[in-house]
Amino acid sequence: MPHLVVLYTPNLEAETDISALCRTLADGMLQLRDETGRQVFPTGGTRVLAYPAAHFAVADGKGDYAFVYLNLRMGAGRSAAVQQAAGDTVLGRARAHLAPLFERRLLGLTVQVDESPGQVYDGKHSTLHPHFVKTPGTQ
Repeated sequence: MPHLVVLYTPNLEAETDISALCRTLADGMLQLRDETGRQVFPTGGTRVLAYPAAHFAVADGKGDYAFVYLNLRMGAGRSAAVQQAAGDTVLGRARAHLAPLFERRLLGLTVQVDESPGQVYDGKHSTLHPHFVKTPGTQ
């Protein structure tokens, strides 16, 4: 965790680079620091996944409307300030990436940040985390 899921109307695929959007969002998440200066999200656990909607209806259906929904889910225990900063970062980076589209089309963008407080199971297996864990005394 964290996981950022991007759902979008497929009419955007020809107009913007969704893979580049994912990378800029992940990079922003990795740059976040908490009040003590520590990295908020572990490098090996940061994931941004994007999916075009197979079927969609936006607004009244009378135009070529588009929509992007971003849901950031993070583990419990981070301060309200960190949660706010994470949401602001994701929203800011998404807005910057999508700015050319906002200038020429009708487009909605929503970012929601959720915390997973009541997990009853959180099984994991990964070779990613160990890859990014630094040995003491190394850079």
